[in-house]
Amino acid sequence: MLREDGRENGELREVRMTRNINKYAEGSCLITFGDTRVHCTATVEDEQPRFLRDTQEGWVTAEYSMLPRATKQRTRRESEHGPSGRTQEIQRLIGRSLRAVCDMRLLGPLTIRVDCDVLQADGGTRTASITGAFVAVADACAYLRDKNIIKRWPLNTQVAAVSVGMVSGEVLLDLCYAEDSKARVDLNLVMTSRGGIVEVQGTAEGAPFSRQQLQQMMDLGQQGLQELFARQRETLGEVLP
Repeated sequence: MLREDGRENGELREVRMTRNINKYAEGSCLITFGDTRVHCTATVEDEQPRFLRDTQEGWVTAEYSMLPRATKQRTRRESEHGPSGRTQEIQRLIGRSLRAVCDMRLLGPLTIRVDCDVLQADGGTRTASITGAFVAVADACAYLRDKNIIKRWPLNTQVAAVSVGMVSGEVLLDLCYAEDSKARVDLNLVMTSRGGIVEVQGTAEGAPFSRQQLQQMMDLGQQGLQELFARQRETLGEVLP
């Protein structure tokens, strides 16, 4: 099928990752997937969550928000009425994804808090957030290593995410909003660069999908993730061991 932006079915949107976008944060990344733009910052805090007190383990957590004019119509700031269920679900997903590739014992009694702020939304904000957040966290870990605060590298692999969907009977990679809004199946795939699956979020709208179609979406998603892992490595350069 002919996609609105002329891409092939298995082609990612143009992806850009810019490090050190924030001079104050220990790690930061501006990531773009087409017209979706997310600003990710990683802050090192010299404290632990209560449930880790009296241990030598650290923690990685995340917060997610969409700026009021990230979409066509202005939305109210969630600080006015508290985070929505969608926001809470996304930030928990980001945190789980990052913790899946971090050895908390090597991080030590610290917290890395990641903020993912959507500047502009055109589909795939959660997948862009996870992919960009890894870059920010890697830079925060490099800061800790360079300051001799940690002795060993705590990230055991990379993590990234991508969306896949079925539109008009065809499997498409990295859906923009126009495609996502009419997709019969919407699936988000989070994986590590070693091939481990962190999370699969797949939902049918209307008719259910088959196991064969699920496998097609998984295969196409994994193909796109390999490109994202390569882009992360290229962006981080010598930061990764």
